[in-house]
Amino acid sequence: MELEQIKAIIEMMKENDLSEFQMESNGLKIRIRRGPEGIQQAVVAPAPVAVVATTPASVPTPATPTDDGKHIISPMVGTFYRSPSPDSPPYVEVGASVDEETVVCIIEAMKVMNEIKAECKGVITEIIAENAKPVEFGQKLFAVRPK
Repeated sequence: MELEQIKAIIEMMKENDLSEFQMESNGLKIRIRRGPEGIQQAVVAPAPVAVVATTPASVPTPATPTDDGKHIISPMVGTFYRSPSPDSPPYVEVGASVDEETVVCIIEAMKVMNEIKAECKGVITEIIAENAKPVEFGQKLFAVRPK
């Protein structure tokens, strides 16, 4: 299941004031529950194993504001890759200009390669995540100075 599909489900839940959504398809289970104070719990798993993430009521955009700029954060749990293949150059380096559509990395989750876009305009000031290492939902991947 793609991140955009999960975002669409969450948006549908908000629009229709639903507190829980559950689906099972092709051995993949997903359950999203909105709790008190707008907290959601999402469970996405191939049948017996579960990955659980607690998130704010609305799915955050990968760029989150900070005092000194923005951070591009991981929208999922997976393995962080700076380039499309081991022989390819990284998508971005420190000093690179990015915009909303710039692909900055790949996160592999459940054997699916997910391109992560900057979703903000700015200049990469720091690469925080380590290549080929696991990342968590909400983990900072890059620091960005807004333009």
